[in-house]
Amino acid sequence: MSISDDVLEEAAVALGDLLRERGLMITTAESCTGGWVAKALTDRAGSSDYVHSGLVTYSNEAKRVLLEVTDKSLTEHGAVSEPVVREMVAGALAATGAQVAVSISGVAGPGGGSDEKPVGTVWFAWGRSPADTESVVEHFSGDRDAIRRQAVLFALQGVRGFLQEQG
Repeated sequence: MSISDDVLEEAAVALGDLLRERGLMITTAESCTGGWVAKALTDRAGSSDYVHSGLVTYSNEAKRVLLEVTDKSLTEHGAVSEPVVREMVAGALAATGAQVAVSISGVAGPGGGSDEKPVGTVWFAWGRSPADTESVVEHFSGDRDAIRRQAVLFALQGVRGFLQEQG
């Protein structure tokens, strides 16, 4: 599935409008997307109304130091896992003071996959607090760019859906 820049822009604008309408600031904690969610959100003039910050925590060390992801979660589950993305949300909220956080960690390829976590496996989490954080895993196909584009779109749409459900 090929996702165009226009589709990403549309999703980012929709989330940005909702964040602005609700008076919320978002922070991103990204690994395999390398800051692409933050980029999509900040491509729009005036995005400082709703984008607090973006953290690219690609290495495990960055996840530990910047987001306080535990050694236990990284060792027992690996960086591409539900416990890690949930801790990334909690850490991003605590580190920044933003009201909403989204985290992403996955295997974008072309290498790095395993039988348990093949290329295209991406974990997401979003929330306003550790208690209300939601997490989900998706399995995307395509090359590295296609997987990353799908992950960015899924994150933007996922956060928007989460906020709409909260009312």
